[in-house]
Amino acid sequence: MPQPFLFRVIDKAVYDYGMIQEGDRILVGASGGKDSTALIHYFANRQKRRGEHFEFTALHIQSEITPPLDSGLSALFQDWGVVPETLDVRVLGRLKEGRRMNCWWCSTQRRTELLDYAIANGYNKLALGHHLDDVLETLLMNMLNRGELSTMAPGMRYRNYPLTIIRPLYYADVGAIKEHGKKFGYIGTTCTCSYQDNSGRKEARRRLEQLTDGDVAKKTRLLASLKNICPEYLP
Repeated sequence: MPQPFLFRVIDKAVYDYGMIQEGDRILVGASGGKDSTALIHYFANRQKRRGEHFEFTALHIQSEITPPLDSGLSALFQDWGVVPETLDVRVLGRLKEGRRMNCWWCSTQRRTELLDYAIANGYNKLALGHHLDDVLETLLMNMLNRGELSTMAPGMRYRNYPLTIIRPLYYADVGAIKEHGKKFGYIGTTCTCSYQDNSGRKEARRRLEQLTDGDVAKKTRLLASLKNICPEYLP
């Protein structure tokens, strides 16, 4: 039986960048959104169809401003043979006086908790749900706001910690992830907290759509350009 289209796209990224090896212990952030849910679905499927010897755990970081995992989503996880773990974190109390809560701060705090949990519990990899559009939006933001040619890497090993970040959705566009979610009966929850402020990301998303007309092939070529560099035509 052929694999879902999204899984084939993820397989290619995993192969190209050697993201999964025998004996890996991988922690996956389970936010409840479509991206992390698709990633968890993929890991559960990969273990069954390939018989690879790696472990993975789905960890949900729950705070006073983030909702618990949806009961329907939890039921799907159970169908996939996944028992998610939950870690309660108080985020608001960490803000320094005079600072305002925003999406970047909240995501940074949750990422820190994932990293700390992974290191404390012997995981060697942390899988994040960033997809092709996230990567290209970050590229545009860094170019336009920082004058820097950089973006999220498909794999990154920390220098000071025994941990590697992997992004298996690196080649997957947001449309493919949405279609996959519809086909397999889940709709990721969206953060609706009153502290939302991600206007920079939204503007980058708008610019990316203008630049590519929403065409996946153009987005893929834009990503490929980061590896097809012609130094003689650069300053």
